[in-house]
Amino acid sequence: MKTTAFVLLTAAATLTAAAGYHVTGKIQIGGEGGWDYATMDSAGRRLYLSHATRVVVVDPDSGKVVGEIADTAGVHGIAIAPKLNHGYTSNGRSNNVTVFDLKTLKTVGQIATGQNPDAILYEPSTNKVLTFNGRSKDATVIDAATDKVLATIPLGGKPEFAQTDTKGKIYVNIEDTHEVAEIDARNNFVAKRYNLAGCEEPSGLAFDVKNRRLFSVCANKVMVVSDPDSGAVVATVPIGQGADGAGFDVDRGLAFSSNGEGTVTVVRGSGTKYAVAETVQTQRGARTMAVDQKTHKLFLPTAEFGAMPAATDQQPRPRPPIVPGTFMVVVVEQ
Repeated sequence: MKTTAFVLLTAAATLTAAAGYHVTGKIQIGGEGGWDYATMDSAGRRLYLSHATRVVVVDPDSGKVVGEIADTAGVHGIAIAPKLNHGYTSNGRSNNVTVFDLKTLKTVGQIATGQNPDAILYEPSTNKVLTFNGRSKDATVIDAATDKVLATIPLGGKPEFAQTDTKGKIYVNIEDTHEVAEIDARNNFVAKRYNLAGCEEPSGLAFDVKNRRLFSVCANKVMVVSDPDSGAVVATVPIGQGADGAGFDVDRGLAFSSNGEGTVTVVRGSGTKYAVAETVQTQRGARTMAVDQKTHKLFLPTAEFGAMPAATDQQPRPRPPIVPGTFMVVVVEQ
């Protein structure tokens, strides 16, 4: 386990911040490699961070690393099933799920999935875990009680993030067809799908379960708000560049887009009227996020980057290199 430090901003810097959201700290983690999703267990007080070949587990209150789940090659997402005391990671390179004990963080099993499992979700009413497999364009359905695969659901496109209403319906962004697919988790099939008009390549997805609104963040710098029951797009809101994550604060009724350019877009509204409440400066590369429903803090993984390499025929769209040892979590709150 690597030594970490919770670096708070100075009081003077905090006082100069607006009354809205602002960066209040950074959790320094270190290590090498990229990252993807962050998952917040607000009740269990654990923040799970995918990081290359492992999951780093952080106490969000102290800002300290408390453990890790190793041997999760190309890990993308983490799902939590508190009543089973199990967590699940989607391992994109090894095409499987790692099952771990929430208390000890020890691996208790592995389950084969489709190709390149990306997002992962626990659906509590059916006691199922689903992985959303980017390369095979399907979902693997796992019985969480037995850790056995029950079904494979074709999705007709590349799935990204997913959400559940906790009553047996699951909604997943389909990136290459610009759609939302609704999965009947009780019967393991796609019940319907609808088009996200105005959205290109939807990735992150958040859900206001009470008011039945989905928030899809799109590559063309918009958040599309849709009604999953009617399949209608009800609003389109501008966001920043490079969004890959979305979140929703249940008590405050706010939706968030984490933008890789180094901003968070805060969206407020209801019904068919949604608008940007504020744009928060974060840090370059902070494109995914997790919302703590207890403290209302936002956690955004990122790192420092080196100079952008020149474009080549082999890499026409190069990415700047990650500076080793700089992996961190940016903390944002009001």
